[in-house]
Amino acid sequence: MSRLKDRLQTIRGEDRAALVTFITAGDPAPGYTVPALHALVEAGADVLEIGVPFSDPEAEGPAIQASSERALAHGVTLAQVLEMVAEFRKRDATTPIVLMGYLNSVLRMGEAHFAAAASEAGVDGLIMVNLPPEESDDLRAELTAHDIDLVFLVAPTTTKVRADKILSLASGFVYYVSLKGITGADHLDPAEIEARVTALRERTDLPVMVGFGIKDPTSAGAVAAFADGVVVGSAIVRTMAASAASAPSTAAIERLGIALKEQVAALRSAVDR
Repeated sequence: MSRLKDRLQTIRGEDRAALVTFITAGDPAPGYTVPALHALVEAGADVLEIGVPFSDPEAEGPAIQASSERALAHGVTLAQVLEMVAEFRKRDATTPIVLMGYLNSVLRMGEAHFAAAASEAGVDGLIMVNLPPEESDDLRAELTAHDIDLVFLVAPTTTKVRADKILSLASGFVYYVSLKGITGADHLDPAEIEARVTALRERTDLPVMVGFGIKDPTSAGAVAAFADGVVVGSAIVRTMAASAASAPSTAAIERLGIALKEQVAALRSAVDR
């Protein structure tokens, strides 16, 4: 059983919601990433989602777009992201890591090469925003051979027929996009989200995580009341940006760690209520 499946199964047995935190690798500079990941875990994150910087995102809001731009300005590549994961694994062999990005980066590296390298680094799951399920067979086969889950997105506009197709192919968990819009948007309707999440959970045994638009303890707590987990990204990315410095110092990283721990501790408390 993979780290991701094991962790989510344990959380389900504890009858609580998982807290998934997102940062972009290399933002605001490469030296921040691994310390930030450790700070997130220490503060209570159950699963780490790491964004692979990409120049032409399709679903990201301003905060996460800017984080990719900062990382790309430092020349961060997919290969370097995997190196960061491997560095993190030297101290943490148990926290699940899910990469989120775009298929372009994986195709450039080569699907077989990527799957092997990701497994070696310690990656547990992959979200490809622009990969249609109908075109996922080759990559999914490579990932499955290395015990890496391919996580799919389900949107409010996804039809039941298409959702069932996605559910038949998904592994690890299902990522439900909580609203029609971009990451970090501000118009959540908890009642509508609950109805959609409940419908999905009736048709799959996979945990259903909810992301997009969850930006503070209040919204996280509201969604955690019925979802298997919540994904918080833009709010944490803004905290990363606030520490922006082209050459991170020990003091700057320590300040970031303190800020992240305070932020995630508040989210953890809300999710656990």
